[in-house]
Amino acid sequence: MPPTDAQHREQFVHPTAQHAKKKGPTPFMIEPIKAFYAFLIANFIAALYAPIQDCDETFNYWEPTHYLSHGYGLQTWEYSPDYSIRSWSYVALHAIVGNIRRLLPQSTKVSEFYFIRYILAFVCSLCQVLLFRVISFTLNPRIGLFFLMVTVISPGNFHASTAYLPSSFAMYTTLLGTAAFMNWRGGIKTSWGIWWFAVGGIVGWPFASALCAPFLIEEGIFAVLALLQDRQRFFEAVIRVSRGIIAALLLLAGDTSINTFFYKKVEVVSWNIVKYNIFSSTGGPDLYGTEPWTFYFRNLAINFNIWFVLALLSLPLFLVQKAFSAKQHGFQSGIRTIVFLSPFYMWLGIFTIQPHKEERFMYPMYPFVALNAAIGFHIILSAFGNSDPKTLVGKIPARLKLFAVVGVILLSFDIGVARILGVFSAYSAPLKIYKPLGAGVFGQQGVGGRGDHVCFGKEWYRFPSSYFLPRDMHAKFIRSEFRGLLPGEFSEARTGFGFWSGTWLPTKGMNDRNEEDMSKYVDIRQCSFLVDTQYPENHDPLPPNEPDYIADEEHWDIVKCEPFLDAANTHLLARVLWIPDWSFIPEKFRRRWGRHCLLQRKG
Repeated sequence: MPPTDAQHREQFVHPTAQHAKKKGPTPFMIEPIKAFYAFLIANFIAALYAPIQDCDETFNYWEPTHYLSHGYGLQTWEYSPDYSIRSWSYVALHAIVGNIRRLLPQSTKVSEFYFIRYILAFVCSLCQVLLFRVISFTLNPRIGLFFLMVTVISPGNFHASTAYLPSSFAMYTTLLGTAAFMNWRGGIKTSWGIWWFAVGGIVGWPFASALCAPFLIEEGIFAVLALLQDRQRFFEAVIRVSRGIIAALLLLAGDTSINTFFYKKVEVVSWNIVKYNIFSSTGGPDLYGTEPWTFYFRNLAINFNIWFVLALLSLPLFLVQKAFSAKQHGFQSGIRTIVFLSPFYMWLGIFTIQPHKEERFMYPMYPFVALNAAIGFHIILSAFGNSDPKTLVGKIPARLKLFAVVGVILLSFDIGVARILGVFSAYSAPLKIYKPLGAGVFGQQGVGGRGDHVCFGKEWYRFPSSYFLPRDMHAKFIRSEFRGLLPGEFSEARTGFGFWSGTWLPTKGMNDRNEEDMSKYVDIRQCSFLVDTQYPENHDPLPPNEPDYIADEEHWDIVKCEPFLDAANTHLLARVLWIPDWSFIPEKFRRRWGRHCLLQRKG
């Protein structure tokens, strides 16, 4: 029966009435906009202060971006058209962002560098808050809060959030893809999940797409179950997966078109990367070093401290909870939670057995470290919060429990901050010493002349990029004890070759075997400036190709020096964490320092 007019009047509540302003229950322990600000502050700090930890970031991404924007830069063998295993789509996106900064007032090359970092911080924060929302209303608001907390205070996020690396980009798309797969509100979003993981794999790093495997297995399990009951639901699942695959193929076609434009030949770069890393006959990535199986466990323990332990324990804790909890949430709920937890274990297992290991390979998995740790912590707190006096936990005073929980969180926070401060104070010198050259000054006034050579010997891998060299100054290499392949330079030919001819013109001296090429070096007499590091506490004889240039006052003047950690003479604890130079700190735990310097040739 339709309601009468009287019932309509009874149901009407004037919007100015006090009780009409009461808000309903919220699925968030902290509002998403506030969570976004928390993510953004943490990521902006990283954009400002995080050192470049991986020379791949400089030579494989900052330098090609500098070439697209300023017409010159260093070129690695991966960008040689003979190998074509780096995507120009990814680089071009960042070059566009950098050139937007050039349109704004007071633009400098250093401001372009940091502007790109700020945009990365913003994009990362947006992706993080979207997953935070989904975790909060799909799993539990408290798990969402813990996810926020783990992400914001972890040194891992400090490194990865604004790193200009495909693995960081894949971390962004992992956040978005996971949010899509987890969020069943308003319908299952498998197509969007596949799309975002495809973006990360095609534009960023191909291997990151593997992280969507557990979600696709979940889709397959429920599709098979649906086939036994309702064929319509099975066909809907097939359509969802098909849409995602079609979208991924269209993206692959677009990426191939862009790379074809730059390489001047058809190149499927994502396939080239897979082919080199898995099927290479010349040694593949193992040529660049191998590590023991414990590498990632040590690295993740440093970057996530107690949260990594909780992430490892999350699945066993969940299974124990399911086995002994009186509350049962059904088969589907249990399967879904296992699906959410499994990418962490899958990724860690796959990369642990690979001989070649690098910290950045873990970046796409970082959201799952935070998610698994948050779920594990939530399970422990649920058991710890038991107030039944018949149980051992129930007999513990509530205030003592609170102190214990807060103590764990504060300990993790302190360790995380100590690690971040330690990394910044120890290794930020390469981002500071070029200031006298004037790359960060509007008008580029500074020491040195136009086109001067800034040379690198044993410190070649600490070069932060040509964005720190003004007035067409070029980075050059002098020979050190390093015997691998150094970057060359993009061709600067213009007349008759069209735009960015250096991306497709044939290269010399490039190989995929990490074999030294002597043409990459210049004579030191051609160097107007030189970058070197001095370690006063190192009393071992210096190699013949790595003399102490800083002490050579006959030929070099010091322009600027910054403290740089002497890792070889510093205790492990002081290398991992920031330890102040206070008088009561035992001598063996104090940090030992060298200096990282920019030198100028005398008269």
